[in-house]
Amino acid sequence: MVVPENPETTRRRSAATVSDDLGRALEAIGTGAYVVDAEGCIVAVNSRAEELLARSADQLLGHDAHDLLHRGPQGRPMPRTRCSMRQAFHAGHAAQGEGEHFARPDGSLLRVSWLVSPYDLGADDTGTLVVFHTARHEPDTAPPPEPTASLTELERLTLLAETTTRLTSTLDADETLRRLVGLVVPRLADWAIVDLITERDEVWRSVVMHADGDSVVRREDLQGPMPPVPEASPMPLSRALRGVASTLAGPQTYRRTPDSGIAVEQRHLFEATGMHSAAIAPIRSTRAVLGALTLGRAENPVPFTPAELPLIEDIARRAGLALDNARLYQRQRKVAETMQNHLLPQMPGAPDLQMTARYLPAPDASQVGGDWYDAFRLSDGSTALAIGDVVGHDLEAAAGMAQVRNMLRAYAWSQQEPPSRIVERLDQAVQHITDVTMATMVFGRLEETDTGDWRLSWTNAGHPPPLLITHDGLAQYLTDGHGILLGVGATAPRPDATAAVPPGATLVLYTDGLIEAPGHSLDTGLNRLRRHAAALVHRPLSSFTDLLLQRVRPTTNDDDVALLALRTPARDDSLKSTGS
Repeated sequence: MVVPENPETTRRRSAATVSDDLGRALEAIGTGAYVVDAEGCIVAVNSRAEELLARSADQLLGHDAHDLLHRGPQGRPMPRTRCSMRQAFHAGHAAQGEGEHFARPDGSLLRVSWLVSPYDLGADDTGTLVVFHTARHEPDTAPPPEPTASLTELERLTLLAETTTRLTSTLDADETLRRLVGLVVPRLADWAIVDLITERDEVWRSVVMHADGDSVVRREDLQGPMPPVPEASPMPLSRALRGVASTLAGPQTYRRTPDSGIAVEQRHLFEATGMHSAAIAPIRSTRAVLGALTLGRAENPVPFTPAELPLIEDIARRAGLALDNARLYQRQRKVAETMQNHLLPQMPGAPDLQMTARYLPAPDASQVGGDWYDAFRLSDGSTALAIGDVVGHDLEAAAGMAQVRNMLRAYAWSQQEPPSRIVERLDQAVQHITDVTMATMVFGRLEETDTGDWRLSWTNAGHPPPLLITHDGLAQYLTDGHGILLGVGATAPRPDATAAVPPGATLVLYTDGLIEAPGHSLDTGLNRLRRHAAALVHRPLSSFTDLLLQRVRPTTNDDDVALLALRTPARDDSLKSTGS
């Protein structure tokens, strides 16, 4: 009998999971902070909040923040209809206040100033960030503050925390820039301009965007290549691109005789945008200067002040770290993808047999995996076929794939043995002379019999089964010959299997990225592959392979795919005309 779990326990477990992802980001905030989900339950908290509230994370996570913390001045529970924090939470917009009271476990009250702001929890979930600190008792006669565009301390801390979490949660450089603009426009400026230094030390104006009502509009006519960075120019953008300093600037800065091509472009920028004040900061990584961030005000009448430069420098520095990570990741991915594509073989010339193969890397900047295929002629005239997947990602997986494939070729060519024995030898070598931890594969031998028919013998080491489709559209998975994957120290003999391959039949070997999708069973993917392969079997083999990838590969796929397809010769001319 299964006992239903208490809903509060379920909420606490869910909150603990989210807290693992957000906790480090909240620690960057120098005062108390916590995040609540759409229902108002706490899902993450920083150590400063634990200290101020005298409650551990375990005592906070999963609890309704209002019910647990909010109290009136006399310590009585605060009605939700009278709680200004709760009203801002339901309205879904930023708000701030002071004079509220939070309850501690000993019954004492903590008087706080606070700020709440909508917070993206990912996966289309929206939460709310609450930042608070102990309120100071200001005299009622204090003069009202002068109008200013500067953020309060709470707003500044909130912005920095949001900058860290949002920019470090993507490894795509374009997405990093899009998020950066969304953070600063219109909160800090009407305009955001990003100039980046490319790997060839050229400057490219990558982003020129401005606030237009509730939307942010890109000015592509102001983007594009820029003149080189002058070595000794005192002008603000030139200094920022050399990593010298952050500076304030205005139209008057660039009205003097220009000392470089960049100064000419900057004059044009101020004229085209109408900015009356700008703050320009270097975008640095730990290794180099990556570019410059320019924030400008046109509609906002308040000019930037030197007091705002440290905040803009902080934002630019965090953007630099995120951009550097994205560039390193994309560079490594490109190297791994290029390496893997060069290592994967061309299809051998085999009399009467048609063969084609495809390799697709994982989409959306995901990691390149260790999927591979191979086909080659053996010394006895038969054709060896292989498909496999090495556990791991990027260069490590690509290198491991090359080791496994090359050793398999050597054993298959030199040893006239059944496929199972070849793979046993390969498994021993993988465990002792490579860095590959685990791998799956199907290895087979296709040969023509004395009667002109074709026979496939194979062994399967923990890999999805091959699919055989006859010319008449009958499709079946070759599930025999299945054994354990490579690298786990198995000592039992591996099985062999044999099947006849009819004239005009198509054999498909593939990796799991073709059939697996989050939230769906493996059987669902196998059935989808079988149905589409049967429907496409009369297509020419190249078209068959491309359409199969297009139709079967899940849209939510986050893995790479290797596919090897082979077709035996038809027995008469009529079959050849439709099956070729």
